[in-house]
Amino acid sequence: MPEFERDAGRLTFKLVYYGPAQGGKTTNLMQLHELAGAQMKGELMTLETQNDRTLFFDLLPLGFRTAAGLTIRFRLFTVPGQVAHDGTRKAVLSRADGVVFVADSQRSQATNNGEAFQNLAENLGRVGLEIERLPLVVQFNKRDLPDILGEDEVRARYSGAPWPLLFAAAIDGRGVRETFAALLRAVWRRYADEFDLAGAHGLDEATFVAAAGGGAP
Repeated sequence: MPEFERDAGRLTFKLVYYGPAQGGKTTNLMQLHELAGAQMKGELMTLETQNDRTLFFDLLPLGFRTAAGLTIRFRLFTVPGQVAHDGTRKAVLSRADGVVFVADSQRSQATNNGEAFQNLAENLGRVGLEIERLPLVVQFNKRDLPDILGEDEVRARYSGAPWPLLFAAAIDGRGVRETFAALLRAVWRRYADEFDLAGAHGLDEATFVAAAGGGAP
């Protein structure tokens, strides 16, 4: 559930990038930090180990203020991909308002993708979130590499899944903003009525996505 501070006029969403180790979660946030045109953009805080893997998490704050005066903030996190840090994954996932699952497109990573998605589903349950109700987007990253699954293969495998499916090469920024925009649209559709964002604050979906850094209205 987003955090609404009525006295401060502030609504905060927690969005989490989840997925297998070295799938490109941190790269997504780094590119988004460069690409996003949000009115308020903080510094990307990232912690790395000696081999450049995320040990704890990354955090990117974004936000904007509506014409009616409501401040909308987004706190974007990544989780560590390594199994050894599952406790951190659960802590970061707790109270999430939306998730991007970043899969690795390489054929050799199919098993890791499946295990990571299963881990996401299990951890959502452990922190009291329902995967059926949570805004969720699946991104197949690393489209720039050889020996990757074809888009048709991926679409066939996920044909029964209800989540938006995006393709990206986060290393050069392709698909990063589109993925974020897809998540923002899902977040809007899940929470707009609950917080009366259109009626009380004069927002529509396109403006919400664009102002948050997801693209032009």
